[in-house]
This record gives sequence, structure tokens and C-alpha cells, in this order.
Amino acid sequence: MSYAIEAEDLRKTFTGKREVKALKGVSFRVEEGTVFGLLGPNGSGKTTAVRVLTTILKPDSGTARVLGHDVTKKGALVRSLIGLAGQYAAVDENLTGRENLVMVGRLNHLDRSVVTQRATELLSQFNLVDAGDRPLKTYSGGMRRRLDLAAALVARPTVLFLDEPTTGLDPQSRNDLWEVIEQLVEGGTSVLLTTQYLEEADRLAKTLVVLDQGRVIAEGTPGELKANLGATVLEVGLNTVDEAGRTGQLLAALGSHQPVVSGTLVEVTVDDGAQAAMAGLRSLDEARIRPVTFTLREPSLDDVFIALTGHKSEEEKEAESAADNARRKNRRRSDERELAEHLPFSEGPQLAEEALGGSGSSSTGDNQ
Repeated sequence: MSYAIEAEDLRKTFTGKREVKALKGVSFRVEEGTVFGLLGPNGSGKTTAVRVLTTILKPDSGTARVLGHDVTKKGALVRSLIGLAGQYAAVDENLTGRENLVMVGRLNHLDRSVVTQRATELLSQFNLVDAGDRPLKTYSGGMRRRLDLAAALVARPTVLFLDEPTTGLDPQSRNDLWEVIEQLVEGGTSVLLTTQYLEEADRLAKTLVVLDQGRVIAEGTPGELKANLGATVLEVGLNTVDEAGRTGQLLAALGSHQPVVSGTLVEVTVDDGAQAAMAGLRSLDEARIRPVTFTLREPSLDDVFIALTGHKSEEEKEAESAADNARRKNRRRSDERELAEHLPFSEGPQLAEEALGGSGSSSTGDNQ
């Protein structure tokens, strides 16, 4: 089996006001022509590992090879074989999209005629033809990220490093970028992808490594990691945080797995899904707790992430925050309607909003 990337016992410590051990013996291998996912929370060492593998940083110890070449001994050769798209778009907003691609090509010592043709190809591939001659300052966030990825491909790299490439993108832009990555792999490119989005890793990556506090804590395919967790996940949504806390205590009796309470959501891994769900419903009914949602599902990579790191991914935190906001908004509307029914005539809705902490409408003086 041929490997595009090999990391063996990588260690890196940063010194300053305090010592930070970013990598504590990280090892993994990336098969050629596949997407390899490097997962982990903020501060887990993902970006440091990428910087070592792309010759930006030198490891304190350990070895790293790209296409068989040692990154510390043959740095110039490695840089000629790879492309890198970091967390932030490394493009010049004062230039047009086309000019940015030409500039990157010239920095890679490509002939002007080759660069011009390559820029046209990439603008077409990334659906940026119409915007190619516009200044980058007029681009949306998704367009900038696509151009940044295009810039990383100007020199036709064999190995591509993507450090959280879809962070901050809307769902449609994220999906568009995933399709581009899939096309690249079909063409033979090897991709190392760091991400906090579990859906992204599940869709793209053939194999995964989970980092936490500078160490590898799990490795395998998405299916293997989910299978290792096993069982079924019971997910219960409640009206209040207090109810969620009480529900967590009740559901702890369902098995050996400790429930995870996050806001108004409770999740617990159970071994006998249907039977555990019935027992859980009986317990909630006896405690006079009415759940908003009650779901039994197969484990996801999010569940694996929680089990391994002890906390949720950024993606799930964002989703839960949005869900909590929606529930609070719905409860507020219900409270306003109920209060308005007891207030006189047309003033009811406005007074209800003001009573519940809303801004209300402006006074007559404010409108003049």
C-alpha cells in the first residue's frame, strides 16, 4: 500500500509565557488518492500537525514524510508537491480572482502562458467565471473560500492540505466545496482535511484520526468509530434546563452510560434501544415531565466525538444553540399571546411585549 503522508511520533512544544505541548507523539498514515480526516476540538493540535507536514514548522522530534520525502530534510521538494488552504483565505482582496491565481502561479515559477491557461481552468472548475475579473473585495465568503482552494491547486499538487476549509461558510457554500473536494479525489489527489464538522468528516473521509490535547485518541473509518461506540442513542428535548437536569438523573438508570445534558437536550447511549425507550418514557411520565422531542437513533460521529473527548463538536454546539433560541422564541410568542388576552383591546399585544422585556413600538415623539 502506498502512503501520501506519514507521521511518526511527532512532538512539538511552544515556549513563551507558558509552555504548550501541542503535539505529544502523533502518528498516522494517509493512503494515496483518499481523503483523510483529522478531527479534534480547538487546541487539539490539528493545525500544528498540518504546519509540520507542510514544512511551515519543524517538529521537536519524530518524522514526517510526504510522498516518501522527509519534510525537514527535503522541504523545498515537498513544497513543490503539495497545496495548502489554511483556515483563512490567503488571497489579496485588491486583486481580481484571475489576478490572484496568476500571482500564485508566478510565485510557483510557472510560465506566464501556463498560468494564464490554468487560471481560466480553475475559475471554470470552481464556478467563478462570471466573477473572475472582479476585485476580490466584492466576493462573498463562500466565493473567497473557493478561490483560496483554487489557488492551492494552481501548481497541480499531488497532495492537498485543507485546514478547516469550510469554517464560517453557509450550508450551501459548504456543500459546494465538498463536491469540489470529491472531484479532486476522483482525479487522484490525496487530501488531508482538518475539521470540527462531523458531517463533513462522515461524508468525505475514508479514514479518520481524532486528536485531543496533542494525542491521537482514536483512529479508523467513520463506520468503525461509530460501531465501536455501539448501541443506540436516546435523545430527549425538554422545555427548560431544569427539566433537562431532572431527566438526565432519571435516564441514568437506563444503563451503564452516563447521560449528557446540554442546555435543554439530554442524550444517553443505551444497549437495548426499544426497551430502554419504553422504560425512559415511563420514568418521565411518573415524574410528570413532558418531553418536547423523544428520538431513538443510531450513533453518529457526534456521539463518537462526545464519548472520546467529553464534549461536543463546534458544529453540534452551533446547532443546539440555534435550536434553543428557536424554542425560547416560540415560548415567548406563546406567553405574549396569553398575556395579551388579559389586556384591554388593541393595546394588548404591545403591552404584552413590553411586559416580557421587548422593545415595543416607538413612541409618537420618537417617530417625529
